[in-house]
Amino acid sequence: MARELKPAMAAGARPQATALWYRALRECALNTAALPALGTDDCLVRTLWSGVSRGTERLVFEGRVPESERGRMRAPLQEGDFPFPVKYGYCAVGVVEAGPEALRGRTVFCLHPHQDAFVVAADRLALVPEAVPARRAVLAANMETALNAHWDAGSGPADRIVVVGGGVLGLLVAWLGARLPGAEVTLVDVDPRRAALASHLGLRFALPPDAPGEADLVFHASASAAGLASAVAAAGVEARIVELSWYGDGAVAAPLGGAFHSRRLSLVSSQVGRVAPSRRPRWDHARRAAAAMALLEDERLDALISAEIAFTEAPARLPAVFAPGWSGVTAVLRY
Repeated sequence: MARELKPAMAAGARPQATALWYRALRECALNTAALPALGTDDCLVRTLWSGVSRGTERLVFEGRVPESERGRMRAPLQEGDFPFPVKYGYCAVGVVEAGPEALRGRTVFCLHPHQDAFVVAADRLALVPEAVPARRAVLAANMETALNAHWDAGSGPADRIVVVGGGVLGLLVAWLGARLPGAEVTLVDVDPRRAALASHLGLRFALPPDAPGEADLVFHASASAAGLASAVAAAGVEARIVELSWYGDGAVAAPLGGAFHSRRLSLVSSQVGRVAPSRRPRWDHARRAAAAMALLEDERLDALISAEIAFTEAPARLPAVFAPGWSGVTAVLRY
C-alpha cells in the first residue's frame, strides 16, 4: 500500500526514535534512541500502529517471566533483558520510508517493539495486503497463533468446537473454526458482554455453567484454572483439549481427576514459536505469516480492537489495560 513519504524521513536521514520500555515492576516509560544508519538491505519504517498483546505483555509488565523461559520469551527485536528494563512487543505496522525501492512507500508488519520509527532488515518485514487496513494488521501475530493452534488441533469440517476464553486469541481461534464447513463453534466466557461480539463474528456464546459438552475439540485460552476446568468438562470422549494459555511463573491446577482418564481425553500444548508438525515439512514462518495476514481481510475483525491509545499516552494508560478486570479485547497504540 503506497503512501506519501515525509521529507524528514527521506533516504539517508537518521532521525531519533522514541520507544516504550518496561523499566520496572508495573512501570513503563518512553525513551529516545538514535537510529542506526541503513545498510544495503535495511529499511527505515515509520510506525503507524502497534498492538498490545495483553496476555504476554502483562506478564512482562508484572515481572512474571520465569528465569527458565527468559531466552525463549525474547521478542525477535527486543532490547534489554528480563525482568527489567526491557523494550518488548511484536505487533508493529508501519510504512517504509527508506530502503530497497520495491518496498518504499509500502505498508508492512514487523515483529518489533513499540517504537515510532525503526531500522530493520527487509527480510523481517511482511507486506500488508491492500485489502487489510494498517490498523487491523496489528492482529497478524495473534492470527498466526490462532492458525497454528488449528493445525495443532487437527480441526476439520463439521467439528463441534468449544473455545474457552474470549480474549483476542480465543476469538480469533473461534472465528477461524467457524469458517470450517458445517462446524459448530461456541465461545465460552465469564463476561456476558462477549455475547454480542461472538454474535458479530458468527459464533455461539455460553457462560461457563451453560457450556455445551461432548465437543470434538476444545481450545482453552482463558489463562485460569476455572477456564481449564470448563475446557475439560466440555470435551467429549477421546476429544483433544488444546491449551493456548501461558501462565508465566504461575502454576495452575489441572483437573485430571474425575472422568479425565476414563474419557481418554488428550491435553496438548500449542505455541507459535514453531510451525505445527503437521505443516512443518512444507511451511516456513514466512509462508505462515503471509497466510495469517491474508486472513485479516474480514472487516468484522475490526471489532476486536476495543481501545486506541496515543503512543505518547502509553505509559499513563497501559497500566489500566494490564489491570485485572479490564473488559477490552485488544488495545492498539496510535503513532
